[in-house]
Amino acid sequence: MPPNFDRDSLLAAALAARSRAYAPYSKFAVGAALLTTTGEVFTGCNVENCSYGLTICAERTAACSAVAAGRREFTALALALSGGGTPCGACRQFLAEFAPKLPILIIDADQPSRITETTLEVLLPGRFALDADR
Repeated sequence: MPPNFDRDSLLAAALAARSRAYAPYSKFAVGAALLTTTGEVFTGCNVENCSYGLTICAERTAACSAVAAGRREFTALALALSGGGTPCGACRQFLAEFAPKLPILIIDADQPSRITETTLEVLLPGRFALDADR
């Protein structure tokens, strides 16, 4: 994890974002909190749609909010979800565009003392990149 960041605040922001998820179909609420190099935190939640392909994950919602605010350098991501799963493949690739080695904290919303630490590099070792990006 990056030095000098408030891990508990980032996890709390992910849990708060999860409470705002719109998941009437799957009932699987996810919250994300993305920390930028400027110290700002951008949150996101999953937003489902009856046309399932239009659903957007919490991770991408947070990243899009950050990019819309002019931020593209990320230092950590916290996720809150039941069971403490990991980001889907689409979110992994999406985030790798900006921070291929992004540290990730995952909190199990049902058992908040259960926190997993990993990195995007571990979760997506063979990310797609144009030759110029490698």
